[in-house]
Amino acid sequence: MTTAPSPDQVLRWPAGLELIGADLAIPLVSGEQVRGVDLDRAATTPCLEVVKVAVDELLPYYGAPSRGASFKAQVTTDLYERSRSAVARFVGARPSDVVCFVRNTTEACNLLAHLVDGVADVVCFELEHHANLLPWRRIGAEILPTPARPTELIEQVARATAAPRRRPLLVALTGVSNVTGELLPIDDIAQIIQGSGNARLFVDAAQLAPHRSLAMAARGIDYLALSGHKLYAPFGAGALVGARDWLEQRPPPLLGGGAAVLVTDEDVVFKDAPDRLEAGTPNVVGAIALGTACEALMTVGMETLERLEAELTAALDERLAGVPGLTRYTLWKGETDHVGVACFNLQRRHHGLVAAALSCEHGIGVRHGCFCAHLLVRDLLGINASESREVAARLHSGDAVDLPGAVRTSIGIGTTMPDLDRLQVALTELSHRGPRWRYGQRGGEFVPTPDPRPNPLSAA
Repeated sequence: MTTAPSPDQVLRWPAGLELIGADLAIPLVSGEQVRGVDLDRAATTPCLEVVKVAVDELLPYYGAPSRGASFKAQVTTDLYERSRSAVARFVGARPSDVVCFVRNTTEACNLLAHLVDGVADVVCFELEHHANLLPWRRIGAEILPTPARPTELIEQVARATAAPRRRPLLVALTGVSNVTGELLPIDDIAQIIQGSGNARLFVDAAQLAPHRSLAMAARGIDYLALSGHKLYAPFGAGALVGARDWLEQRPPPLLGGGAAVLVTDEDVVFKDAPDRLEAGTPNVVGAIALGTACEALMTVGMETLERLEAELTAALDERLAGVPGLTRYTLWKGETDHVGVACFNLQRRHHGLVAAALSCEHGIGVRHGCFCAHLLVRDLLGINASESREVAARLHSGDAVDLPGAVRTSIGIGTTMPDLDRLQVALTELSHRGPRWRYGQRGGEFVPTPDPRPNPLSAA
């Protein structure tokens, strides 16, 4: 049992970062209601109040951006392009870089993979989220095994950039592991790439952007992707940012209105990027939400967020270390810095059951499974090739019960020390005595049986 936080442990988030639903009451299977604790920020984040205000202000004036002479179209276009500029400033892009709005980081990775297919050789690592693994694998990238140490990763990139090639090289790398929260040595990699003269760096910043300053140009990052739903703007927009030349080397994958200057019977003359990459009516609301969130975070300062989250991360590490029977998984066992993301299992307790009990009995939201990074989680859990084939065979036969995985907890804006205390108390109880309620598996997920909690948004 943890003690109450001392006065110097009281962490206060700056004004301007208030969240929608921060005090939401969560029903428990016991019939009680408690303030919900959202420790699933690595998956998605709640909406900043200033983002909701910006969206509400936009909606009466909403119109189709670009090419419109109406007043609403002009207002919408102005806000849309201002949001593009806000994203550029937030990531620290070069003046010549292009900001292309997409749905999310997954779409950004797929878009860039299409555009560089046949233009560059690509190297990435098995430790990646599927968004930054599968698109590259599809175009024949060299997929390197998860390195045992960060220095080994640096050495592997150095060898890849030194190898003779007919085409330039693109190294695709995440900024932060979405499984363990560890920072990858981006600055060291960028230095190697800049010294090679014929390589570029793409960073999946989905997990990095909410926690650390990006400084894209200063650090030598050539391309970068991020998602609004991980930046407190969950309205379905993200961005791909980077050098123009590779973004215009090939025809865009999505063809339609707004992407072309002229279409004839024989030819299509495409617009310059980013317009050529944003065919169709774009998600204006999502883009403006993302731009507003970037402005809010820049106003407070990412250095301020980093300092506050460092306190929470240290507290999270301490709380988890105090839970009996908890096994924590890391890439490099403390050899690199990490943000407030932790991956673990409780001895003898299935990860899905732990996550369900935390939610249903304690009002604490976490994530479980393999976190769309199956190859990395496989390695962290020590699953061998034979066991992997057995799991795959079970899934192909329709059996999704008791799949391997882990529990992940993650912090963000609005997280408090008492939230982490509640997590420690709940995990300690689960470790000692297990769940209080009964649970069954449905489609591989653990669900309370019965589940007396009402759905507040269900139809009457």
